[in-house]
Amino acid sequence: MITPFRIEVPEADLDDLRARLRRTRWPEAEPVDDWSQGTPLGYLRSLCEYWASSYDWRRVEAQFNRFPQYRTEIDGLGIHFLHVRSPRTDALPLILTHGWPGSFLEFGKVIEPLSEEFHLVIPSLPGYGFSDRPSAPGWGIERIAAAWATLMARLGYSRYGAQGGDWGTSITTSLAQQDAAHLAGIHLNPPIAAPDPATFDDLTPSEQAALDALEHAQRWEDGYSVLQSTRPQTIGYSLLDSPAGLCGWLVEKFHAWSDGFPFTRDELLDDITLYWLTGTAASSARLYWESIRKVQKWFSEATEDTVDVPTGCSIFPAEMPRPSRRWAQRRYTDIRHWNELERGGHFAAYEQPELFAEEVRTFFRLVR
Repeated sequence: MITPFRIEVPEADLDDLRARLRRTRWPEAEPVDDWSQGTPLGYLRSLCEYWASSYDWRRVEAQFNRFPQYRTEIDGLGIHFLHVRSPRTDALPLILTHGWPGSFLEFGKVIEPLSEEFHLVIPSLPGYGFSDRPSAPGWGIERIAAAWATLMARLGYSRYGAQGGDWGTSITTSLAQQDAAHLAGIHLNPPIAAPDPATFDDLTPSEQAALDALEHAQRWEDGYSVLQSTRPQTIGYSLLDSPAGLCGWLVEKFHAWSDGFPFTRDELLDDITLYWLTGTAASSARLYWESIRKVQKWFSEATEDTVDVPTGCSIFPAEMPRPSRRWAQRRYTDIRHWNELERGGHFAAYEQPELFAEEVRTFFRLVR
């Protein structure tokens, strides 16, 4: 059964959010003049003051309630998704998968331009947004991919495309391995592929930079991942109880992983408020407990499994990891499109919607 869904948050929840923000117990300022110890006090305090006094969640509801939204139960779990059909009768169905700390909101700027060519299906991951929170272990990337295959079949799509970034990359890769018979192709930003040791004596400058970035991330960027993959419940208490704490936790990643931190206050708070209102900080973190060890091996060590459906790859300069084509083609055996862009980062559809949409169009025109 597929039932219509609208975003309608009770006003009491918004009042509670504002009251909690006004009662925040702030630490002292960081003893450095940059983001190296995390989100700076001055920045976060200003953002939270705006959140409590001027931010308008109802604007987000109005923006996304313009699009058809639904919920359906798959494998015992309720899944929320947008389903925006194209006016074109020959449009290719396309499922778009977000990651962490993102959400379906990331795709808001590309829904209308992409729906000119595609029937769009944009689900919320299990434990994220308005999808249900799993109550038992087992909802890792392979099970989510299988649920997406079920969702597309339930919607009547026997041939479709899939696109993903962050967790969406791994889920889309697994989907290609599980449901290749129904996939026209997959588009990834970026592909998940390990550096090839056979190339280490002949590295290009970009490959050396990619290896350096992996090493830097292990030393300075992966603390959040280690915590969420080992003790998501423990960090969940803080993130579910303090909106300022949640804001500091998530906004630091928008700053670290984007190209130049191009977001407005509203764009940051739209995503953060969704996490707050749905109470999904702990449940979303559990996906790290389920799957991050496997994914880390995929992009840091040699992998033997291959992906044989047609693949398009977009490498944004501030993304991590950034595999080279010769590394990626060892895993993705049929790369039809490869582009290393000059602008953009981890949140490509949010940061550079025009570039992102053009990359998606360019690839799928090759396989439709």
